[in-house]
Amino acid sequence: MRKAEGTELARGYSVARYRRLEAARDKRGIANLLSKRFTERYLAPTLARHNVKHGFTTLAVGCLMLEALESFRQGWLDTKHRSKEAFCLFFHEHDEFAPFRGHGERFYYDVRCGILHQAETRGRWKIRRKGPLFDEVDRAVNATKFMRNLGRVLKIYCRILAQHDWESDLWKHCRKKMDAICKACRSC
Repeated sequence: MRKAEGTELARGYSVARYRRLEAARDKRGIANLLSKRFTERYLAPTLARHNVKHGFTTLAVGCLMLEALESFRQGWLDTKHRSKEAFCLFFHEHDEFAPFRGHGERFYYDVRCGILHQAETRGRWKIRRKGPLFDEVDRAVNATKFMRNLGRVLKIYCRILAQHDWESDLWKHCRKKMDAICKACRSC
């Protein structure tokens, strides 16, 4: 087996196993793979009870997960030159993030870019671990609720994947993103 085929996409799911699931058109199996991948990489480390939590780190991880989820939904190979669009589309599409509608661009620049590029929020945005998901007046984001809502969106996305037709745009986009991930494993 080539090294890339053995690369784990999630615990117990190698590239080779994904390819077998894809060949079998195993929608439930692939949805389970995606759920496990996102849960292991993003949700579990930030929401586990035993972890020392910091809202700043939690929201940084949340921004990464949001972009990744949106790239699956859109079928983007990556989010280069599309990150701002990813946030705007995501907030618009998911009712779990309705309070952010109309704030996607500012969130992207002041929170996502601020945290990931400057290690700080900008524009007087605040990150908390209590209160509402988003307090528009204080520009405060509850990082814990943000992650929990991402978990809900992931669960819904995986459930819809398992139910949709294999040839639907939803599945075409998902497979396109998975192909890009598998190809990236070969370049490592």
